[in-house]
Amino acid sequence: MGNRLAQETSPYLLEHANNPVDWYPWGPEALAKARSENKPILLSIGYSACHWCHVMARESFEDQEVAALMNRDFISIKVDREERPDLDQVYMRAVQGLTGSGGWPMTVFLLPDGAPFFAGTYFPPSDRFGMPSFRRVLGAVAEAFAQRPAEVEATAAQVRNFLKRPVVPLATGTLTPGLLDEAYGRLERDHDPVRGGFGGAPKFPQPMLIEFLLRTSIRSGEPAAREMAKQTLRAMAEGGMYDQLAGGFHRYSVDEHWLVPHFEKMLYDNALLARAYLDAWQLTREPLLRRVAEDTLAFVMREMTSSDGGFFSSLDADSEGEEGR
Repeated sequence: MGNRLAQETSPYLLEHANNPVDWYPWGPEALAKARSENKPILLSIGYSACHWCHVMARESFEDQEVAALMNRDFISIKVDREERPDLDQVYMRAVQGLTGSGGWPMTVFLLPDGAPFFAGTYFPPSDRFGMPSFRRVLGAVAEAFAQRPAEVEATAAQVRNFLKRPVVPLATGTLTPGLLDEAYGRLERDHDPVRGGFGGAPKFPQPMLIEFLLRTSIRSGEPAAREMAKQTLRAMAEGGMYDQLAGGFHRYSVDEHWLVPHFEKMLYDNALLARAYLDAWQLTREPLLRRVAEDTLAFVMREMTSSDGGFFSSLDADSEGEEGR
């Protein structure tokens, strides 16, 4: 017998409709129940193409014993981030504020009024990789909510204040070439001179940074800016993050060499990368850059276009129950 998610239309929520977890969709019913029973809310946010969302579902949400703990101690709410980007944005800021990083599946524990007080992303079924098991997290959060309410309320108040701050401090001056030069200097320091890209593993495609470098090279005549952009574009195109058979880019590279991909394909990544490769080709006339731009757009039109009109937002990392198959 399905849970309340069986009445939803989101493919992601429907994937969880037969979980033994007593899931609620986000809405007044779930929030009212949390208030009336004075239970914390377990908010789980993900999307249908998310590999680690599938993993946590198999390991925890389909487990009868874990579901029993969730049903006993929490009001559990499932949210599709592609249906509710507003909720995703707010609670992702909370996760980042509490943990220093973010990602999906997003796992957030809330007071009955919706204020976050503890958060994380993927939790394994047993203690490993320096992470506590999901069962241990459930027990610790339930115990803290019941036995240390003042401490929990204080944490929630701190998160509320954090969320009230502007995401980016409001600038009081005017945009000047000096600010652009400062931004370029930071990119230059973060650039990987051997493998391209910025920072270490995992490496994400960052098309807007590449566009900025291309425009910097035009604005200032700085050859190093163009070379950084070209090196990164070539490294991505020649590595495993780019699908050498079907075209299109995977979500990110697990390693710093751009070799091992995380296999999701996102529409927004491919759209922005196609433009970055096209802009780079217009500037350099390198055939590789043009070919990748054309092949990426062909992939989007072939595999991410709906017969009903419009585009699919993503392609799943998993098929046949495994990532990358």
